[in-house]
Amino acid sequence: MNQILDNPFPYSDTNKRYHTFSYAMKKKYGKKLAKIPLNAGFTCPNRDGTKAYGGCRFCSSEGSGDTILCASDDLKTQYETNLERARHKWPQAIGMAYFQSFSNTYAPLEELKKIYTPFYENPEVAAISIATRTDCFTEEMAKWFSEMQSKYDKQAWLEFGLQSIHPATAKAMNFAHTPEEAAQVIDLCHKYGLASCLHLINGLPGETEEDMLETARFAAKLHPDAIKIHMLHLLDNSALGQDYRKAPFPLLSQEEYVEIVCDQLEILPPEIIIERVTGDGLASDLIAPLWTIKKTMTANEIDKQLLARDSWQGKFAS
Repeated sequence: MNQILDNPFPYSDTNKRYHTFSYAMKKKYGKKLAKIPLNAGFTCPNRDGTKAYGGCRFCSSEGSGDTILCASDDLKTQYETNLERARHKWPQAIGMAYFQSFSNTYAPLEELKKIYTPFYENPEVAAISIATRTDCFTEEMAKWFSEMQSKYDKQAWLEFGLQSIHPATAKAMNFAHTPEEAAQVIDLCHKYGLASCLHLINGLPGETEEDMLETARFAAKLHPDAIKIHMLHLLDNSALGQDYRKAPFPLLSQEEYVEIVCDQLEILPPEIIIERVTGDGLASDLIAPLWTIKKTMTANEIDKQLLARDSWQGKFAS
């Protein structure tokens, strides 16, 4: 227990009662690690017709890379520009190259090597994070990333969008991937010593709180290194956002979202890093819910709720 803060959660040196990415990276690197978003020009197999067309219905036309500066520039320029922006906020930060837009292993391994090798060789890059789909990651890739991780002593993180385990949601949202594929890629990461992160989305149309908790329980059993929890954002440049403009459907309030996230945190093992407990879309593109723009306020409400419950991440983990 942190006696000064009277915080019973062991993976924290602040008032946070969950295992934050900031805490974990400071423990590992001794300083702030900033994720530097990049667009490497990939697409997705459910956009080009390999699996489906149109992409996930909530996904923006930029493939989650809406906030990347100089996204059309070469990767080196993107990295340097976005690192400089991060250091305006955290002057001593070191950088993690975060390949964010679309599915960043959706190419033959030889092409991936050309993209990622310069970042392993760059001494200014402390670690590498790769967002991709569960159906775009093979054992051959896992083996290569593991070899590069060992050679350059740079941790490789693989981020996968689980979002929901429920078939009706998957069909309605055009995921074109399965929970079984998520289990397979997390197993690959475990086998080859790669760090893994699963994304969950709360508030998907038609889902109940119990549905969202079931997804969290499934993710907990897979035991990735990290989990990101998001609220559904309805963006103007997404198919679901356009659906909402035509026929609005119920969305979670901030109070409902906070309750659900706290319930999820309580059943997630305490050693799993929680990379985020909320997110936001570009304010210029966001249709709803508008309360998500104030990320700090939402995170503060989660802190307050855990304190009021006398609870913490993993309190009820099995």
